[in-house]
Amino acid sequence: DMVVGGTDTTSNTLEWAMAEMLQKPEILKKAQRELEEVVGIDGIVEESDVPKLHYLRAVVKETLRLHPVLPLLVPHCPSSSCNVGDYVIPKGTRVFINVWAVHRDPACWDNPLEFDPERFLRETHWDFTGNDFRYFPFGSGRRICAGIAMAERMVGFCLASLIHSFNWRVQEGEKLDLAEKFGIVMKKAVPLLAVPEPRLPKPEL
Repeated sequence: DMVVGGTDTTSNTLEWAMAEMLQKPEILKKAQRELEEVVGIDGIVEESDVPKLHYLRAVVKETLRLHPVLPLLVPHCPSSSCNVGDYVIPKGTRVFINVWAVHRDPACWDNPLEFDPERFLRETHWDFTGNDFRYFPFGSGRRICAGIAMAERMVGFCLASLIHSFNWRVQEGEKLDLAEKFGIVMKKAVPLLAVPEPRLPKPEL
């Protein structure tokens, strides 16, 4: 179940990350320079390299901030009436957490609509544990996503491999569209079409 559940969500996050970096080529170039330093222009990305790729991991975190896979987290239902802030939540009420809105709240984030991976380098305490309710793309508490470790490894490794092995550009005559399509999973309204160009000196890599 974890593998099947992680397939669509992983590819969706990769698509958003690539789209945001194509929109801001300087971010893509900076991530590629980090890969050259850590992996080497003659090397291929190994899973053991990913923890050393601090900027690329910040790109992943920023992608999940702006484009959380599930805009509404798995619903909760209180077993007894309770107060949340100024609201009374009656027993049995189905409660949805709008993580998409929280991640774009200007009370929580500077320039919340700006794709800025540097924010996760300036403040390094952000993680996926859900302990800070300003950033919890995988949920929080006992019902937090069980596949966090797998998702973090898969997205980081796949994204690193894609941008290390290839340069990318938008298809000729096409305009990059970052519009979202709301649903159970937050997808791009228009699928990303990007053209790869080999960048490593050895084609077999």
